[in-house]
Amino acid sequence: MDENLVTTTFGFDGYKVVRQLGIVRGVTVRSRGLAGQIGAGIQSLVGGKISFYVELCEETRQEAYEIMMKHAQEKGANGIIGMRYDATELAENMTEVLCYGTAVLLEPMA
Repeated sequence: MDENLVTTTFGFDGYKVVRQLGIVRGVTVRSRGLAGQIGAGIQSLVGGKISFYVELCEETRQEAYEIMMKHAQEKGANGIIGMRYDATELAENMTEVLCYGTAVLLEPMA
């Protein structure tokens, strides 16, 4: 599936939704390891961007996104509309990240 056909909006310029295939999602759960917690703690003493957490968040969202994309491909979609992320802390140092949207079949407008 073309990653250019994934949007947080509910349509694409130049395309029409010909069929909605249902909700697709990607879920992953990550925890911060001890080394990352120590490194982040040291960075927080100095102030500024906490690169350990930024990297963890980026990797986790990317993983959830890739799982969602696979789910959409399995449904036969060529696009996803209304894509969103959500996160929930499950326990101390453990977070669930959800990426979801509506799988669709798109056709170029004539």
